[in-house]
Amino acid sequence: MGKIYFASDMHLGYPNPEESKWREQLFVKWLDRISADADELYLVGDVFDFWFEYHQVVPKGFVRTLGKLAQMVESGIKVHFFAGNHDTWTFGYLRDEIGMVVHDDAFETEIHGRSFYISHGDGVGPGDYTYKFIKWMFHNCVVRFLFSRILPPDWGVWFGHKWSNSSRGKKGLAPLGYLGDDREKIVLHSKELLKTKKFDYLIYGHRHLVVDKQIDGARMIILGDWLTNFSYAVFDGVDFEIITGYDKNDGAPIAKK
Repeated sequence: MGKIYFASDMHLGYPNPEESKWREQLFVKWLDRISADADELYLVGDVFDFWFEYHQVVPKGFVRTLGKLAQMVESGIKVHFFAGNHDTWTFGYLRDEIGMVVHDDAFETEIHGRSFYISHGDGVGPGDYTYKFIKWMFHNCVVRFLFSRILPPDWGVWFGHKWSNSSRGKKGLAPLGYLGDDREKIVLHSKELLKTKKFDYLIYGHRHLVVDKQIDGARMIILGDWLTNFSYAVFDGVDFEIITGYDKNDGAPIAKK
């Protein structure tokens, strides 16, 4: 019975390909290491800082990551890719060429006899209607069609990266700290969800925080990121652990959270 791995928010390409390269190399080292005992890998959103697939064109770069993920799939490891708010525009390439299972929405599943709810976590919970409208626009087929037809790939990718960087505002890489159970939208969403369904684990990305809490009988995990935390989670059917940090000598994540 192999292990199940979870990770999110690598934001490969941020702030530019040159500065992102060492993080991608670190991420690929990790993928190579977990390939020895992984049954499944869940990439819970924002693997790329911007991603848009034109009909005949995909963004330049990420060959190390995409090649390694394809190799993992071909070896029998099931790889799940969740479209995050930065890499939502996937239209078949990652599924058909790399072989990943692509999820545009939250996913419910059973793993080793435990029930899981997995979601990137953007736009959940009450309020924040401006963002929810923007998210609706990004998923609108007309908007997608116009973006692909009006902006040539070079312009479209440039615009996407500019938008991605500007959306961070003055926060940069530092996320807002944990806002408390009464204000965290992911927590409020989880509580509402658990009123009608029972889950053993609720897994999220998006917030760039490492959070591990019990909520109404379920264990809620926010996975952190690969910008500051270099964190991931692993489930072996009995234990669920969150690992954070890395050894700068060999790129191996080392410390337990």
